[in-house]
Order: sequence, then C-alpha cells, then structure tokens
Amino acid sequence: MTLKQLEAFYWAASSPSFAVAAERVNLTVSSLSKRLAELEVSLGQPLFDRSGHKASLTDAGERLLPHAIALLQQAQALKEIVLANAGLQGRCRIGSGELASITWLSAWVHQVQTQHPALAISVLTDIGQALTERLEKGELDVAVIAGHARRPGLTSIPLRSSSFVWCARPDIARRLPLLELASVEKLTLITLPRGSGATHILDSWLESSGVKFGHTLICNQWGVVAGLLLEGAGVGFLPQGLANGLVRQQKLVLLKSRYGLEKLDYCLHYRHDDPRPLIPALVKSCLKAADFEASGVFF
Repeated sequence: MTLKQLEAFYWAASSPSFAVAAERVNLTVSSLSKRLAELEVSLGQPLFDRSGHKASLTDAGERLLPHAIALLQQAQALKEIVLANAGLQGRCRIGSGELASITWLSAWVHQVQTQHPALAISVLTDIGQALTERLEKGELDVAVIAGHARRPGLTSIPLRSSSFVWCARPDIARRLPLLELASVEKLTLITLPRGSGATHILDSWLESSGVKFGHTLICNQWGVVAGLLLEGAGVGFLPQGLANGLVRQQKLVLLKSRYGLEKLDYCLHYRHDDPRPLIPALVKSCLKAADFEASGVFF
C-alpha cells in the first residue's frame, strides 16, 4: 500500500467519475484504475463495486475512506513541515463570480502566485449555481460564491458583503426623481439571470416596492449590465464600487428609492473532505484580500 494508491482511492471515492478523479491526480483513467486495482490486491478486498453504471464504494471501501483521508492529511502535514519554505505545489483551480473577478480577485491570485510560484493556478468565472456544481464534481478547489454553502459535501467561510445601488444614464435619471413614482412600465430593467446572487436582491426589492417594469433585459455579466446602462438601454442596479467609478466619470447617476437594496454576503466555498494544505492556505489569504466595495480593475 502506498500514499499514491491512497490518493487515487480518495479522489476516485469522492469524485463523480473516474475520469474526474484521474484528472485530479494527473493520470489517465487506465493508470488510475491500475493504481486502484493494486491497492485492492494489497488489501485483499474489492474497494469499488463496478457492476453498475457508476462505480460505488463497497463496505470495505467505506471503512477505508476516513482512514485514507487521515493518512493523507498526516502525510501532507509532514511534507509541509519539511518543505516549510518551499511553498505550495500542484494544481489550484479557483472559481469566482464576476463581481470578485472585476474587483479584488486578480490581486489575490497574483499574491498567491507570488507566494507559491510552484502552484499552477487557473481561474474560472461563472454564476454561483454553476460554480457550486463544479465544486461538487471536483472540477474546482475553491470558489467565491454569494451566500453560504447549502449542499452536504461543501462548506463555506464568510468573506465580506457587497452593496448595490440603482443607476441610469443622466438623461434617463432626470425623468426619475423617485424610482417608485416613475412610469417604470415604460422602462427596461437590465439585470443578471436566475441562478446569480443578484436574483434574491432584485426579488426582495420588487416585492417591497411594488414596482413592475415593462420589460426585462437579461445578461450574464456585470460588465454587460454596465455597458447597457451606459448606452441608455434602461435602468438597473450595480455593485457599489463599480457604480461609484462610473458616477465619478459622470457617465451614470445614482437613482433614488425609498427601499434600499439588500447587501449580498459572499463566502469562499470548498469541499469539506479535501485533505490538502492548499485549502486552509487559500482561506487565510482570501480572508485578507476580499474587498467587494473596491472600484475594480477598470478605474
């Protein structure tokens, strides 16, 4: 029995498929299967039931899994002690919503890369629902997502909150002294799609204000929302930092409303059974770097 075999077993047991597990340990599927077979021979017990459409753990596999995780954690701790000044190594896949990516994420990623030059970092931007699914499948290591983790295999650490404000181009804003009293049935609402963190904010505001817009224009990026507002395509809300930058340039004007938009809490999500020291290191540095109120990389 070797640590490489136990590592292959852990990822095979906790990933949605052997293909995903093989990618996590930089092996082909056939090499992963060979490594698992060698472990089963050394233990004298089958660890996976391969008779179904998807391989599942046998009773022996279920008993082995927590001990394999503990051994891998101990091995990582020993490695960390010996290589205390060498930094983290391997692959690091970070997921993020667009708001973090246009405010503070790039500075954080650069900081992590500088501190751990042997770490191969990749970044994926998507809406929260898609990021959560990728985390569950083992396609991401951590992800910055609005709200707390609600799925059993994931956990989350609170970061910071983001504020939002209504805004429009100056010529449109002049006709809207108070958003609730305007003839909004003639206006187009520009907003993010369902599945994004902004959905709850909008639903709550619409319910409180009783406002009903005539049309809705959906786009999946804050940058596109801002661009359409600049074109005068309608009204919408933006993250405070992004809006402030455009207001300073006199390209947009903040709209008044009796009902404030709720803040959106962001968390760093990850799989709670991931034994690698990569995760606590990312959590620690992310807590210091997160700043959703920043004007962002464009200002």
